[in-house]
Amino acid sequence: MEKRDYYEVLGVEKNASADEIKKAYRKKAIEYHPDKNPGDKTAEDKFKEAAEAYDVLSNPDKRARYDQFGHAGLGGAAGNGGPFGGFSGGMSMDDIFSMFGDIFGGRGGGFGGGFSGFSDFGGGSQQQRRYRGSDLRVKVKLNLKEVASGVEKKFKLKKYVPCTHCHGTGAEGDGGAETCATCHGSGTVIRNQQTILGTMQTRATCPTCGGEGKIIKNKCKECAGEGIVYGEEVVSVNIPKGVMEGMQLSMGGKGNAGKHNGVPGDLLILVEEEQDKDLIRDENDLIYNLLLSFPTAALGGAVEIPTIDGKVKVKIESGTQPGKVLRLRGKGLPSVNGYGTGDLLVNVSVYVPEALSKDEKKALEDMEESDNFKPNTSIKEKIFKKFKSLFD
Repeated sequence: MEKRDYYEVLGVEKNASADEIKKAYRKKAIEYHPDKNPGDKTAEDKFKEAAEAYDVLSNPDKRARYDQFGHAGLGGAAGNGGPFGGFSGGMSMDDIFSMFGDIFGGRGGGFGGGFSGFSDFGGGSQQQRRYRGSDLRVKVKLNLKEVASGVEKKFKLKKYVPCTHCHGTGAEGDGGAETCATCHGSGTVIRNQQTILGTMQTRATCPTCGGEGKIIKNKCKECAGEGIVYGEEVVSVNIPKGVMEGMQLSMGGKGNAGKHNGVPGDLLILVEEEQDKDLIRDENDLIYNLLLSFPTAALGGAVEIPTIDGKVKVKIESGTQPGKVLRLRGKGLPSVNGYGTGDLLVNVSVYVPEALSKDEKKALEDMEESDNFKPNTSIKEKIFKKFKSLFD
């Protein structure tokens, strides 16, 4: 199923401000919140879709990539459930609430009190903190063939992974974690402060448990209670066709693991391009500089032109002038958003010999006297016009 436009999902214009995007997300989240729509799978999907859209549009870097490249700029070309799919690619309700719970305002009263903001969205008051692992960044270098067709790349990542001994809990055996006595498992504490307006209450992260709502008494001997250890993982990444230098793809949930079974970070893939020995990239078009011999330019003939898929023969008309551009339609690169394919532009130049034999020189001197070898005004204007366009 193809992803919808994120601006359409939130119902905002493409020039919407950060505040407008935040308000639009909150409106959608209230409309489709699971407390308000218990058991409604469609509402749950729309809730996740709105959270995914807000995750991108509220982040200036992600929004810039999305505006330029669409879903493919974030790896979204794989579609919902694909390897780059944001929330719909694997993030749960817990993940959404742990990342965006503050959007809903008051957190302590379930839906009726302004949403719980965390994983207990059934009306309870729990709001334990979930740690989020850090993102990982890798570079991938592609040649034009890989850019044109898309490619699968595998990375062996050195990163933090869940501890297999304690299954990510950080506790040794069963019963290793106890409810925090300070916050009674809520993850937050209420502080009273006297002001000129009277007693003011503020809610803050519990200083004892760090917002988790529990204390690990018997720490895992393998991970020292962190729930994560340093290891490695082989990750396969499907690079969509049409990507370009500098584009950054995002693969959700493949970064460092979060402590105590928290939210994993993302894997960010920076695209680099190898320089091709024959072809020059210009957006989705490719450029090839063809150097013709003087006889071929004058008499015409056939030449071989390199393309991404191999060499093709191209007919050269007699009297071809330097500066002429031949266009091979559809021989360029596909658009990363799927909007057609570029062309291969063949820029024609003519080679003038730097040294001549006595006989060659005599032959050219004889031809020079012919009016047919003297450039006329229209040809000169045509060539100089093309030359001038290079500097406009």
